[in-house]
Amino acid sequence: MTAQPRLSIGLPVYNGEEYLAESLDALLGQTYEDFELVISDNASTDGTEGICRKYAAQDSRIRYIRLPRNIGAAPNHNYVFTECRGELFKWASHDDLYARDLLQRCVSALDERPDVILAHSDQAVIDGDGQVKVPYEYGLATDSPHAPERFRSLLFEPGGDDFYGVMRADVLRRVKPHDSYHHADRTFVAEITLHGPFHQVPELLYFRRDHPTRAERANPSKRSRCVNLDPRRAGPLHPTPRLLAEYVWGFASAVRRAPLSPADRRACYRHLAAWMTSRVRPGAGERVEDRAPVDPAKLTVSVDALVAGREGRQA
Repeated sequence: MTAQPRLSIGLPVYNGEEYLAESLDALLGQTYEDFELVISDNASTDGTEGICRKYAAQDSRIRYIRLPRNIGAAPNHNYVFTECRGELFKWASHDDLYARDLLQRCVSALDERPDVILAHSDQAVIDGDGQVKVPYEYGLATDSPHAPERFRSLLFEPGGDDFYGVMRADVLRRVKPHDSYHHADRTFVAEITLHGPFHQVPELLYFRRDHPTRAERANPSKRSRCVNLDPRRAGPLHPTPRLLAEYVWGFASAVRRAPLSPADRRACYRHLAAWMTSRVRPGAGERVEDRAPVDPAKLTVSVDALVAGREGRQA
């Protein structure tokens, strides 16, 4: 690793001891090595701290920060980004898995396409045991050269996990930090894509883990999810209608802030109006792991490729 790593990986975590070590192994075993890994521990009460300190002692690329109190998932995501130094940035989840070439493929895509501001890969959802649950074919038009088309697609089509892609840090600094209303991650990604196209690497390299203690599962209601994002959302000042209104306003504000031509801005507002006044087709906007499971045998690549990568690193 160079004195100033090219890529920063920010890993916010709270009580992640069950899967954290496995995810760290997958990140540290990447074929692309010029990165720093900044872990922001949101005052965990389980064995997370011990795991982090053990890995930090073994690998100089890791910087471990422990917050004195739980500030919520959204502020922690924003905080860990401010602690990173690379020209490229990626958020990582403490329970996901990553094929060994994920970072290399994404960084190469950004190097080859200066117009692209975010690169990610094909993905599948895995369960707590690492078994494939839902393969996912990316269908968003985030690679369009036209900002209104990228925005329209993010409004109406089932969302991917672009939030976890490799991004240009200077673009990320230009958008409003991640908020904590309902589906704030969707408005956040929508604002990013108004700044430029994304690239989806056509290889299965990212595995999103779904399990009972995942934040969305553990917090089934809109209110509880938002309180998990930011404890300040608790109480009567933040009823569900307000959280939904902020969600809609988040899209409108993203369009207002983005560097768009007057014609493109009007087109984005028209798409937003259509989204608000029409009933979204069944399934649109849902997270891929919330769909009905499919036969894992349909995948041509399995999570076994990841296991081989980790064993190769440890040998």
